[in-house]
Amino acid sequence: MFAKVIIDQDAKALDKTFEYIIPDDMLVEKGMRVFVGFGARVLQGFVIDITETCEYDQSKLKKIISIVDPYPAIKSEMLEVMNFMVDKFHLKQASILRLFIPAEMREGKVRELFERYFTLNTQIEINLAKNAKKQFEIIEYLREKVEEKSSVLNNKFGAGAVKALLDKGILQEVQKQKLRTPFAFDEIDKKIILNEMQQRAVEKISENKTYLLHGVTGSGKTEVYMNLISKALSQDKSAIMLVPEISLTPQILSNFKARFGDEVAILHSGLSAGERFDEWRRLYSGEAKIAVGARSAIFAPLENLGIVIIDEEHEQSYISESNPRFSTHNVAEFRARYNGCPLVLGSATPSVESYENAKKDIYQLIELPTRANGREMPKIQIVDMIGEIRSGNSGIFSNQLLADLADIINRKKQAMLFINRRGFSSFMRCRDCGYIAKCSDCDVSLVYHQEDNRLKCHYCGKQFKVLDRCPSCGSEHIKHGAVGTEQVVKKLQEVFPEVKILRMDNDTTSKKNAHQKILQEFKNTHPCILVGTQMIAKGHDFEDVLLVGIVDADQSLYQSDYRSTERTFQLITQVAGRAGRGQEQGKVILQTYAPRHYVYKFVANYDYKGFFKKEENIREVACFPPFSRIVRILFVDSIEENVRQLIKMCYNEIVKLKEEYKDEFLYLDVMKSPIKRMQNKYRYQILMRLKLSKADEIENKAFEIVDNLSKNSVFFEINPSNMS
Repeated sequence: MFAKVIIDQDAKALDKTFEYIIPDDMLVEKGMRVFVGFGARVLQGFVIDITETCEYDQSKLKKIISIVDPYPAIKSEMLEVMNFMVDKFHLKQASILRLFIPAEMREGKVRELFERYFTLNTQIEINLAKNAKKQFEIIEYLREKVEEKSSVLNNKFGAGAVKALLDKGILQEVQKQKLRTPFAFDEIDKKIILNEMQQRAVEKISENKTYLLHGVTGSGKTEVYMNLISKALSQDKSAIMLVPEISLTPQILSNFKARFGDEVAILHSGLSAGERFDEWRRLYSGEAKIAVGARSAIFAPLENLGIVIIDEEHEQSYISESNPRFSTHNVAEFRARYNGCPLVLGSATPSVESYENAKKDIYQLIELPTRANGREMPKIQIVDMIGEIRSGNSGIFSNQLLADLADIINRKKQAMLFINRRGFSSFMRCRDCGYIAKCSDCDVSLVYHQEDNRLKCHYCGKQFKVLDRCPSCGSEHIKHGAVGTEQVVKKLQEVFPEVKILRMDNDTTSKKNAHQKILQEFKNTHPCILVGTQMIAKGHDFEDVLLVGIVDADQSLYQSDYRSTERTFQLITQVAGRAGRGQEQGKVILQTYAPRHYVYKFVANYDYKGFFKKEENIREVACFPPFSRIVRILFVDSIEENVRQLIKMCYNEIVKLKEEYKDEFLYLDVMKSPIKRMQNKYRYQILMRLKLSKADEIENKAFEIVDNLSKNSVFFEINPSNMS
């Protein structure tokens, strides 16, 4: 028998199958990891097929050296997912297969954790000296307890007494697997009776289709999800529930653990290596039947899926922006289709593409237009910051926001302030010559963090000393850029020194369980103000939050991206939804320097359909997705001349392709990426905008051109979520 093996190396030259002989005394199955000889080295590989005949001269084939695991780590469905992703995203096979197992498992750095237990050996006659008091006590203890951890026995009775009984054969050792549990949850399951609209949604979602669940914030989408998962479990099926990484709040996870107990496994980047491995193993073995996590959870090793759910489906974190680059939605659609189960996309602010699909009946639209508790949506008040400046207020808070915060504090309630920028200020600039402090490895400005008194790069993590004078002209006149979360907290503390103010961003949540601690403290503190980035924008349900302040609503509005207006609408709507989730109506103060921009009119009225109609019209006229396809081909190299030469050759060939498909190209150009250098690598790109009629055909031909000319990795992105 012969095995077709993908070598576990992220190199283009090795992106193909290699044949090996399976030794007669070795049991090898599809999906197993194996060690094989490759040249003079021993490398790890994945068996993707087993055949009775080989394509090459058998005398030149090597034998598989050994197997890594006694089971196929990659299940048959995931091999089909790999084939789909290769075709859809133009990815290397090894880089896809790596997604399917925990990284530390692949590197051999983690395995099952076992604990030593002792029990009495009933086959041995007990004959001890009368003065062996501790040994008698151990025997009596185990007759009652049956078994106990070795560490407990050693602490209670002494290691010497335990060893003596072990040496005599009176004690026997038992190895028991210990699961590393990700979190301690406050498991309080609220018994919620579905309202009529929620019940209708659960009943409608039953077929092998894609459903778009459009429900306002607080409409009870999570309860619909849990009922759908319960239905799948009752049919002896499994489920995947995806949430954005920033929304993996203890509250959401606690709800699922409370409802489904040990049938839930958590998969996300905040787990330790051991926790991630144990949760993966529980899903693999079928002990856990529900995978809850960020985008990587779409690769959970579950079989017989009964439902796949993507909550906050509009979030750009579902698009992988690093190698391997893929769209979670596409993979979810494939897995749902493979298993013949429903795929549910849920959001209060669906992406324009998803809502367009619902409009065309490609997706089935289900709506939850009101809050589950029947309360009104919070009132959004737009504050013109230009007017504030004219009236003499040049601070970061409007007079209206300060007045409403004072009222909340007097009533001992809670408020959230949102600004999607961490650090103290977004850059440091010389007022005299215009010099801006930039990262030495990335073509981006450094962000000032007052708490650490350091300049930090938010792309590679490098840190630098703070400027006290300009390195270019020597001036001491240094200006700070746009406000970040640190500065908001500092200013609030100056105005409200007696009030507890918490901050939630990447800097304050880097330690394990930091999210939980901050949110638990916020929940238990009255009055209290929570300042945060988009981490606070979704997934949180605090009844006493009556005020949300949006400090800089324009931040995402003027980015050089066709989705900037859509993202602004989504983010503001989501963060506004944190207010008034209890018995009292909430209020939102939206601070802007462009109060007459059309997006704020729709936001203030929670008018998603009106916004969609306007945005759809703009994109249709301008021929942007979903009415066209953008293909970005990103070239990266540590030597700039290398990337320049390669992109020139590829572009010249794609120009010929454009001549072949004259009427299908809406746009073609070659350029430096907006961020030209990142992590000391130069970045250039080719951008194509294509009509939909022959987009697949052109995309595949462009990939063949680049693949034939390039020796290194080149990244293809379809309708990229981030053009920088």
